[in-house]
Amino acid sequence: MDFNKVVGHEDIISHFRSSIEMERISHAYILGGDTGSGRSTLAFCFAKALQCETGDSESCGGCKSCKQAESGNHPDIIYVTHEKPNTISVDEIREQVVDSMQVKPYSSKYKVYIIKDAEKMTEEAENALLKTIEEPPEYGVLILITNDPEKLLPTIRSRCITIMTKPVKEKDIRRYLEENYDIDEKKITFAIEYAQGNLGKAVMLATNSEYEELVNSVIQLETNIYDMSMEEISEAIQRASNYKMNINDYLDLMMMWYRDILVLKVTASPDKIMFKEQYSIINGQAKYLSFNELEAKSKAIESAKRRIEANAKMEDIMRLLIMSLKEI
Repeated sequence: MDFNKVVGHEDIISHFRSSIEMERISHAYILGGDTGSGRSTLAFCFAKALQCETGDSESCGGCKSCKQAESGNHPDIIYVTHEKPNTISVDEIREQVVDSMQVKPYSSKYKVYIIKDAEKMTEEAENALLKTIEEPPEYGVLILITNDPEKLLPTIRSRCITIMTKPVKEKDIRRYLEENYDIDEKKITFAIEYAQGNLGKAVMLATNSEYEELVNSVIQLETNIYDMSMEEISEAIQRASNYKMNINDYLDLMMMWYRDILVLKVTASPDKIMFKEQYSIINGQAKYLSFNELEAKSKAIESAKRRIEANAKMEDIMRLLIMSLKEI
């Protein structure tokens, strides 16, 4: 993967290329945006280009450094790991970044550190990292990847260049899916409409059978929610809980269902909804759900997302959500 193979993000790529050409590399970057929006790909391409032996703003792909980067074995491109899924500890930052950065690069001009899910750093970890950001060695480059830069300490943010990914154009996502995957037009269209400019989401939905199951599970729930018994609600909760790794996608799909209802109420146009095959069901719900009720349902889903971030028990979150949606 090189800059010239990235879909979209032309402004970010231009910034990185110009920085390399002008030799004005910052010691610390924050790459923000939704999961799947291309942050990790951009960070990798930037790190690979920085280390390329040609010194050009586009990595050559053929030198030893590029081959090491592509194989995941570059000694001077370091991905910070963490043992606990929701926490990056101060010891992990000290050992993998602060102390490690004192050692000069093994074979390259820079040592590039990539910290995914940077918002998971504890406050102590961020403070430990702060001194390195304030007084970095000339060869040190930090890239913090996060879905929400505001969750990082203001002192960290003020000392980094913050770059936010933007939605990729629909035509670019369509072309990418058509050229790289053997999938039908209907699935491509659904994936594009769901992804809202997020290429990673579009690819997962279009190519992953589990995501297709996830979509069908949401459709089944939303179609029958007002007629469900307590036993059926329990079964729905269990199905939703099976998607722990993708629960935010599950909730996003639920949100899109109510967005479709809202669109039909406002425009009466089935062409503008995502769940086109469920038009008759959505249209029926649009007739008796008010704007206030749709807003309340959206708020209930957003509340469930916040509880997930707070690590509440998944089954409890989904039970409260489904009961709330059923009652509204």
